[in-house]
Amino acid sequence: MTTTSSPSPADTPAADSAPVVAASEVAALTPRQTVQAISGLMIGMLVAVLAGTVVSTALPRIIADLGASQSVYTWVVTIELLAMTATVPLWGKLADLYNNKLLVQLSLSFFVIGSLVAGFTPNVELLLASRVVQGIGAGGLTALVQIVMAAIIPPRELGRYSGIFGAIFASATVGGPLLGGFLVDSPLGWRSCFLVGVPFSLLAIYLLQRTLKLPTIRRDVKIDWLGALLITGGVSTILVWSTFAGNKFDWASGWSFAMVGIALVVLALAVVVEARHPEPIIPLDLFRNRTVALSVVASMLVGLAMFGGSVFLSQYFQIAQGHSPTSAGLRSLPMIFGMLISSTIAGGLITKYGKWKIYLVLGSILLPLGLGLLGTIDAHTSTLMMSAFMAVLGVGVGLVMQNLVLAAQNDVPARELGAATSVVSFFRSMGGTIGVSALGAVLASRVASSLGGSTGGGGGGAVPEISKLPEPVRVAVQEAYGNATADLFVISVPIAVLALVAVLFIKEKPLLTTSASERMATEDKEAAGKLDA
Repeated sequence: MTTTSSPSPADTPAADSAPVVAASEVAALTPRQTVQAISGLMIGMLVAVLAGTVVSTALPRIIADLGASQSVYTWVVTIELLAMTATVPLWGKLADLYNNKLLVQLSLSFFVIGSLVAGFTPNVELLLASRVVQGIGAGGLTALVQIVMAAIIPPRELGRYSGIFGAIFASATVGGPLLGGFLVDSPLGWRSCFLVGVPFSLLAIYLLQRTLKLPTIRRDVKIDWLGALLITGGVSTILVWSTFAGNKFDWASGWSFAMVGIALVVLALAVVVEARHPEPIIPLDLFRNRTVALSVVASMLVGLAMFGGSVFLSQYFQIAQGHSPTSAGLRSLPMIFGMLISSTIAGGLITKYGKWKIYLVLGSILLPLGLGLLGTIDAHTSTLMMSAFMAVLGVGVGLVMQNLVLAAQNDVPARELGAATSVVSFFRSMGGTIGVSALGAVLASRVASSLGGSTGGGGGGAVPEISKLPEPVRVAVQEAYGNATADLFVISVPIAVLALVAVLFIKEKPLLTTSASERMATEDKEAAGKLDA
């Protein structure tokens, strides 16, 4: 077990209260041992992604069975996303202070508890509460999986394993709705959509216990709980505002100004508290690091552009082109395959040659290109053209998302790895959440305008069932949704261009050849040597 000296916080800064990690505890793993060690992480990632996709097909049945209102429909999905996004920074900070294996197992435990409660819930109130618990667990997995990978795998070698996680992400994204539809129509019913992840989560906890070996970190520090509360409160207010604005009230309204004003005040207080605490949740000096700051900006812009636009493709296929949910899911395969292939090939090349910025720049060029091509679609765009456009966007996403995290991880001290990783992931998730909400409001407004306000405007109307509409109305609705979806991609193009500008200013640095655990041991020995001197 790792030991540590315990100097008084008044006498030394947080950096001086570091543990001493034995070299034997951070010995490099062989490729076989590494695959075994990340097996539990892969299952954990599968569970986290499935949580957000498998339930989508079941929502109409859930709402009907629990006697809930239409407004609950959105919140069953949104509330988990809010909890996940808001808690990512806290999980990242905990990763810098405590044993990462235990934290991953704890996040999986949150997921298990939330899933069990959701699967047996008797009412919608308990369902929403369980989704919060699931979101907290998903936030942990979002931050910790990448942190743990960096802890056991040197940056130079990370690309070799990115294809595995790309395959998991793609499979869960595409297979989730299909699995959800199968479960809902089976004798198991919609409750099994929540329960299906439980045995996988338990298996992941077991595999992590057996295969993942990480040094135990113990540091005599106090977590900045006030800062965590203020950050979570401020971010949650922003996310709730972005969800309601354009739906419950106008973007330029008293409610908007009040919520944004409160959020900014709370976040300003968080900055003051964080600046004075020896162990802040988000170390402000991270943003003095050019690579981290630009990666954060690029990640948020990519989240705004990519998530905000692509999330509406399934609705486009179902409404504008009249496909079934299953068919719509299958038609998104070109984008998923583009992500998978590009991330796998780029990862292998990065590991082989040690160069990463070229792929980041290429992906950042393909993003606005793919979005621009999708901005030309309408209700009659052919399957071949849609597939080509989505493939371009998918390749761009595959080259950008993971490599932004890699760039940040490669340029920070090992003791700040968790915070840096979680900050990049956090801003990407927040950008995606705001993008989905804002562009969703734009979509509803454009459709309502095209149809003369008959959809209820402001996003409040029900999504039409194309098969039940009379022919002239059906054609008008399909044209409206096709054109409105294209507008969303056009709006996303300049946002993606700004992400490209941020990426161009990131300076390429040689990839490190030691894992974070090995670097931590070196850093702590150096810190101990300075104290002795």
